[in-house]
Amino acid sequence: MAEEHRFQAPKLCVNNCGLLGSPATQNLCSKCHRDLQLKHQSSSAKLAVNQTPIPSSSLTSSSSPFEVIDEQTAEVVVEARPKRCLSCNKRVGLTGFKCRCGMVFCGIHRYPEEHGCDFDFKAMGKQQIAKANPVVKAVKLQKI
Repeated sequence: MAEEHRFQAPKLCVNNCGLLGSPATQNLCSKCHRDLQLKHQSSSAKLAVNQTPIPSSSLTSSSSPFEVIDEQTAEVVVEARPKRCLSCNKRVGLTGFKCRCGMVFCGIHRYPEEHGCDFDFKAMGKQQIAKANPVVKAVKLQKI
């Protein structure tokens, strides 16, 4: 029992990265241990994906599940970078301005003239006016 509490000299990482390893992490440093865990998780995820059976009826249908996955990943890519200005790549965080074209810009590039916005403001204005002001026709007067 006294031997368990004795100080043990630190050992170098098994991967020869130059850092000190720990017996709790299989004599790996924290970075190598984390990388090893990520490898195991990704390999187990790949095995799980490979083992899922694909029904033959879905392969012959006109809308394959691959199209849906592509659409979902496209949406994720658009939502993944709202923290940087699209023009100058400056970090905007919560102070970013969302343009009507759907992109996020910094304070300098928030105006449509500054970032070359392709949104049709004129058509949107016409649409709003047409919606707010329905056609009003006066009663026809009889000519004398």
